[in-house]
Amino acid sequence: MQIIKKSLIIISKTLAVSGLIALLAITATSISPVYSFHIPEPFIGPDIFDPYAGTDSSTCWKRANFHTHTRVEGPLNECEFTPKEVLDAYSRFGYDIVTFSNHNKLTDNPLGSEYQADAYEHGYNLLKFHKLVYGCSDVKGFDHLIPLTVSQKQFQFDILGKDCDFIQFNHPLRTEGLSSKQMEKLEGYRLIELDSGRSTENEYWDWALSAGHYSFGLANDDLHYPDRSRNIAVRCNFLQCESGRYEHLREVLMEGCYYSMRVPDYGKGNWEIKYARNRNLPSIKDIGLKKDTLYIVLSQKADSIKVTGQDHTTLALAEDADHLSYVMASEDPYARFTAYFPDGEVIWSNPFARYDASVAGSPIDKESSHSINLVLTILFNILLAAIAAGAVTCIYKLWKRK
Repeated sequence: MQIIKKSLIIISKTLAVSGLIALLAITATSISPVYSFHIPEPFIGPDIFDPYAGTDSSTCWKRANFHTHTRVEGPLNECEFTPKEVLDAYSRFGYDIVTFSNHNKLTDNPLGSEYQADAYEHGYNLLKFHKLVYGCSDVKGFDHLIPLTVSQKQFQFDILGKDCDFIQFNHPLRTEGLSSKQMEKLEGYRLIELDSGRSTENEYWDWALSAGHYSFGLANDDLHYPDRSRNIAVRCNFLQCESGRYEHLREVLMEGCYYSMRVPDYGKGNWEIKYARNRNLPSIKDIGLKKDTLYIVLSQKADSIKVTGQDHTTLALAEDADHLSYVMASEDPYARFTAYFPDGEVIWSNPFARYDASVAGSPIDKESSHSINLVLTILFNILLAAIAAGAVTCIYKLWKRK
């Protein structure tokens, strides 16, 4: 009986200490400024930004995937295939461009340094708040273990954005605790990842766009298993890009001349069917802006083509059609196309948005809408320090107790 009692005491003490250590880890990694965010303002202005203004019909669209994992050294390896093996796998489906984005690790491109995007997926946190960081010289290891607050998320965008070309906000629908209210405030990312497999509507994109935060959309496989049919070549992007060299990629990704696509898992494991069907996808033949009229022309008929605008509102809808035009009203802050095809393919355009060309070059070029609230920052971090000190004190007392 005495042995059981001692065992229970040891188990209880161990559990208590473990819980306190976890609390200490959370508070120690929760340090952050507290920001004041401006009231969201929709896009306004007499001019309309056209991400496809540079479209050249003589240049073919290049197919790309930008969120790709490969084998890495160490316990955090998430893929058993080398970069060369992953490149070869994608080439069978007709991909022209593949960049690598392992967790907190830069990966060499086997095609050579000129194709090196120097990108990685930032984030070890438990809520899957991940960012794809492009064009950086090193990896930033800082992360909040549980980034609950909008200020903590914004702090990460601010830190990462100082030493890179641009940031992609990865899989928002799979980011736990992310709300429409947070999306209305967050900024500092140039790209947002579409279609995490849970929705083709990308409503979180509209939450941000409706608050005046412009971003371009990319749909990626987030590849971990190139040997599984359902995991590879099910999302992609088509870019008007001179080549896969990073200098060309960077320019196009920052200017928006591309569209994104969901692709069904053709053949459901029959690789020959999947290879063949991926070589004959529906596509955009023409897209752009004429005065105040947006237009899209597809390579084949879609079940429907939709124009989505402010607050995820449907502005126009064409059924059983291969083209659609929409006159952008003065009260429309932005508009974007979505095309749904009979076999399950979905195409998303980048948004057309209002701005004032006499003030800025595009709706992307705007002043920051957040600033540090010094008083709340001091109080928040004092609270964290107090919780951490209390946890350390409790751990010490428990450990000393016989």
